[in-house]
Amino acid sequence: MGKAQHDFTKGNILKQLIVFSGPLILANLLQTSYQFIDSLWVSNLLGDDALGSVAISSTIIFTLLSFVIGISNAQLTILSQQKGRDDEEGLRRYLNAFVVILTVLASLLGLFGFLFSEGLLRLLGTPSEMMHDATLYLQINFLGILFLFGYNFISTVLRALGDSKTPFKIVAVAVILNVFLDPFFIYVLNFGISGAAYATILSQGIAFLLGLIFVLRRNSAPFSIPFIPNRKEVGLILNLGIPSGLQTMMISAGSAAIMTVVTSFGPEVVSGFSAAQRLGSLIMLPAMALGTAVNSMAGQNIGIGNMKRVSKIAKTAVLYNFTIMVTIGLAVIALAKYGVSLFIHEEESILFGTRYLQVIALCYPFLGINFILNGIVRASGAMYQVLVLNIISFWILRYPLSALFSKMFGDIGISIGMGSSFIISSLVAYGYFRFGKWRGKALFNT
Repeated sequence: MGKAQHDFTKGNILKQLIVFSGPLILANLLQTSYQFIDSLWVSNLLGDDALGSVAISSTIIFTLLSFVIGISNAQLTILSQQKGRDDEEGLRRYLNAFVVILTVLASLLGLFGFLFSEGLLRLLGTPSEMMHDATLYLQINFLGILFLFGYNFISTVLRALGDSKTPFKIVAVAVILNVFLDPFFIYVLNFGISGAAYATILSQGIAFLLGLIFVLRRNSAPFSIPFIPNRKEVGLILNLGIPSGLQTMMISAGSAAIMTVVTSFGPEVVSGFSAAQRLGSLIMLPAMALGTAVNSMAGQNIGIGNMKRVSKIAKTAVLYNFTIMVTIGLAVIALAKYGVSLFIHEEESILFGTRYLQVIALCYPFLGINFILNGIVRASGAMYQVLVLNIISFWILRYPLSALFSKMFGDIGISIGMGSSFIISSLVAYGYFRFGKWRGKALFNT
């Protein structure tokens, strides 16, 4: 195995959390920069309506792909526990099973998404002036969905095994390629909005192939030539993967539902919200990285039954999250207008995006609590419980509150509703973490 992998069953928790989550934050930053770079080029070269088209299309892409991504997330639970158990053969067999299952599912979803792109955009209430560009961007991305799957799959496997540095390098290759390919396809070749989509999938495809070659040569993970997995492996993956996939789908569908509230206010608010969401995705990177980190760290310890250390991991991560996210929130309040102005130029859109961020900025630490505590619970294999927590978060709290407050206060009610849901859902997540029965979950025979 690679030297970059960590044993989280012993050692200083805070130090491990910082060292392991650091590359995760940087990798997530680079990952997010795909959309960031696309948005900058699209908005500055093609206009604000084109930026809105990319934002709406991206919502659909990740809604449909979310089921596959959710099953892929089950890797963190299964593989990290196998790593903690030091079961080399188990790692090899489950890696093979994930490769077979996820390749089939990603292919089917890619075909479905390509064929029904325009209909899906109409369901979201896409403004007519954005429909053509949004459809084109969406279809091209679905053509390259296997690249997106493979690129993320390799990174997830390595993180489950305790290696966060190699995924960072893989993401860095993709982003560097994208920086140069975006203006080349959009401006030099004059492909317009389709150029941004081509640049992204080509960058991801090259990074995936280079990452796979690197992993195989370094023997970083026990991959083998694909073979038909047995019933036990498929059963466990689906038992964890289906609810995990539904979790991600519920999150993405909830985001899509919120987008219907946004689109009801017209193109200016759509553009402002899109810019704010781009910045919001950057703001949440540390908390998201901590959620991934504790999933791997807790998984290894749950694999050997060390629940006392799991509790210490959770406490350390929550405190670390608050320290980082409150600091970032204060900076956002001061700099929101400058950040939003990087993406859009119409005064009304800038005003909405700025107000949205300033209202919601100090609510992000509470969303971070959700990532961390749900990551711990997910590491035990309690996927159905996390599914219920996400349904509560998005469909009982976030979407209804955003819709309600937007009717009461106008477009600013969107941010009031979302911020309120972050706080309430963090309390719900803590309640289950503290009193739920997830600690008794057992995935493998001792």
